[in-house]
Amino acid sequence: MPLVRYRKVAILGYRSVGKTSLAHQFVEGEFLESYDPTVENTYSKTVTLGKDEFHLHLVDTAGQVPVADEYSILPYSLIIGVHGYVLVYSVTSLRSFQIVKNLYRKLHEGHGKTRLPVLLVGNKADLSPEREVQAVEGKKVAQSWGATFMESSARDNQLTQDIFIKVIQEIARVENSYGRQDRRCSLM
Repeated sequence: MPLVRYRKVAILGYRSVGKTSLAHQFVEGEFLESYDPTVENTYSKTVTLGKDEFHLHLVDTAGQVPVADEYSILPYSLIIGVHGYVLVYSVTSLRSFQIVKNLYRKLHEGHGKTRLPVLLVGNKADLSPEREVQAVEGKKVAQSWGATFMESSARDNQLTQDIFIKVIQEIARVENSYGRQDRRCSLM
């Protein structure tokens, strides 16, 4: 029987970048054309990766507007107990890209770590004619963070599964880079 690991992942970004759409597409396999703005939702899905099963608990947050300023702080609920982060911006919104960079800085300050399990996602890739942020810009920022970058489209179900598989891999990569191995209790 495979080992089941619990992973809590927060999905953060500016409002209307497609955080809910990505989570819903991943868990339910469908795109919602319209829904009420998110206050905070949670989604759960079990994923098998190699020999292990991962119970993903996704926290779909409201659009992070208050953290746009320099003096605001990120709520501890987005730091404590969270294993990894999916930071989402819309490729059609330069403002959302700026916000996501500030969110990363706040996460980094809150965790006090040099490495964080983060995936940077440029969503709404299906709207390329309206693009304000080029893929090369997203790649450059992710590289400066030591993170993975992906562009996706929740509407077209482009890479939505891969995003959440990749965040599991990022969590493992960061945990292993700190020398943390599987810790199991042994009775002697």
